[in-house]
Amino acid sequence: MQEVSNLKHAASEDDFSDSKNQPESVAAVLKVFAIMQALSEQNVVGVTELSVRLAMPKATVYRFLQTMLTLGYVQQENESDRYRLTMKVFELGSKALSQTDLVEVAKDHIRMLSDVSGETVHLGSLIESEIIYLHKVDSKHMLGMYSRIGRRAPLHCTAIGKVLLAWENPERRDRIMQGMDYKKFLANTITNREDYLIELERTKAQGFGEDREEFNEHIRCIGVPIFDRLSQPIAGLSISFPTFRYVEADAPKYIQLLKDASNAISASLGCTKPML
Repeated sequence: MQEVSNLKHAASEDDFSDSKNQPESVAAVLKVFAIMQALSEQNVVGVTELSVRLAMPKATVYRFLQTMLTLGYVQQENESDRYRLTMKVFELGSKALSQTDLVEVAKDHIRMLSDVSGETVHLGSLIESEIIYLHKVDSKHMLGMYSRIGRRAPLHCTAIGKVLLAWENPERRDRIMQGMDYKKFLANTITNREDYLIELERTKAQGFGEDREEFNEHIRCIGVPIFDRLSQPIAGLSISFPTFRYVEADAPKYIQLLKDASNAISASLGCTKPML
């Protein structure tokens, strides 16, 4: 409440009018955020440059910057006319991200993927040297992949496991792989580190992961990673098809849907650029 009071005091009456003059108040807020957006796109910016860029009078830009300076959201460079955002803005964003629930953000996308494909869709994350299913929507068909939320699955023979390690930092990936057991489940299961590393390279190069009847009999899966604000993989999305319903020619459509969902979820988690 103190910051709001300071803001009203520091700005002129032109910019922050009372509730009876709502349009001017809204305009002032829009100007503040326009300035913050411009500052976020460059390291340091001067008053004149901001004025030209935002088509805003220099006096108005200066007045808002002084208010933001008072509140600690910008800092002035050596008493010049150049300004930059402070870590206080990052602190606000971090608080928002800490309150973002991965499952809550992803669940509508998971439902959409299941509705379109008609198949089981999983959200999974890394736990030790395995994946754990955080959320799922079951197939609309009688026959589908059996799984349950909270179930663990291997990294070396699941689509989610492959994408989580394919995009992982190499040093951390090596540590994770030290705890892996390359158990053979089916004839197609990868059973050694060397072949698995080749599979991870292929996975990243093509932009999605595959389980070709490697873990569950008669089940094909395709998956993609989800990224956090540091552009690190923190989860994976997959669609599981019984082999008799898996049509190779339709795979690109579902892969693109998975990538679109991943990019949307990742953006909600703070990832600033599409990763897929």
